[in-house]
Amino acid sequence: MSLPPPPPGPLPLRRRWRRPTVLGLCTEGLYRVSGNKTDQDNIQKQFDQDHNISLVSMEVTVNAVAGALKAFFADLPDPLIPYSLHPELLEAAKIPDKTERLHALKEIVKKFHSVNYDVFRYVITHLNRVSQHNKVNLMTADNLSICFWPTLMRPDFENREFLSTTKIHQSVVETFIQQCQFFFYNGEIVETANTVAPPPPSNPGQLVEPMVPLQLPPPLQPQLIQPQLQTDPLGII
Repeated sequence: MSLPPPPPGPLPLRRRWRRPTVLGLCTEGLYRVSGNKTDQDNIQKQFDQDHNISLVSMEVTVNAVAGALKAFFADLPDPLIPYSLHPELLEAAKIPDKTERLHALKEIVKKFHSVNYDVFRYVITHLNRVSQHNKVNLMTADNLSICFWPTLMRPDFENREFLSTTKIHQSVVETFIQQCQFFFYNGEIVETANTVAPPPPSNPGQLVEPMVPLQLPPPLQPQLIQPQLQTDPLGII
């Protein structure tokens, strides 16, 4: 799918023109904010008929395009990250040493079917590029992994044992996004912020003050004591 050339006309008009790709990367909440469902379905329908569709000529929003992409992977017969490699990926993600962990994940990715590997590399490269604009779109590698890992891995959400590993699943996808150059382009390992939880207090006697039960005067009014949700600046709530 090719991008259209800048419009003809005076230089000021050409300067105001920006490629749709740039506009999309700077969209706040990209892949988190839902797009119009009708537009999303229409994009998928048009894509099934012609893989070279022009999204610009369709005049749809960036969020609708993003939603259509996620829906495409969600509708595949099998997840892009093969089920057979999930156990290996989860075990590799638990390796304490960062360098050893990344090399282990890199070897597992090489086991992907060639088609899965090529598409996965393309998707992760795109998400890495999105994360580089996080100061504008507010979508860090962490936020993107939250949005994408259920689509790319598609685990069994009805399995109770799975609930204890959701954070590990997310961390696998987040690591691929952060270390994209290392995994797919022979780049160096990127230094990232340490997300390990802080250790407990060294003095076991210094315990956190226990929470005091809330004392409510009678009569109780359950409908009035529900905590009021604060406004979410990202629009999640």
